[in-house]
Amino acid sequence: MDAPRHKIIYLSGPIMDEHEGTARAWREDAKKLLGKQFRTLDPMRRKFKDRELDSANEIVEFDLQDVRDADILLVNYSRASIGTSMEIFYAAHDLGKFVVAFSPFEFKECSPWMVRYCTKILPSLEDACAYILNHFGNES
Repeated sequence: MDAPRHKIIYLSGPIMDEHEGTARAWREDAKKLLGKQFRTLDPMRRKFKDRELDSANEIVEFDLQDVRDADILLVNYSRASIGTSMEIFYAAHDLGKFVVAFSPFEFKECSPWMVRYCTKILPSLEDACAYILNHFGNES
């Protein structure tokens, strides 16, 4: 009997104009929290530089491929981000994917677009990961 396939989670969130340590830290924490039950796709694994003409299309295409390959998006909605918003819209609207976000914003402070296209918005990374583990984790 084949072992169950691990669901794939794409780690979506601000990168451009974000301190690299900040962009990496929450993703590393998410990988630890999600444990061995999920495979993660981290866009920080690539070594592109923002605002370089020859890499702009590659950045977008690789990120969109990650969104297509993922079963679920885990989104850091700590600030407005055009790229993150585009990934969410593409995943939810075009592909029908489940999108779980975490955000420090109260509901009334959230963009209506984020509320509409994120399946669930929770107050912390820990809460979002617990939600994913509870609803999508493998039963052992």
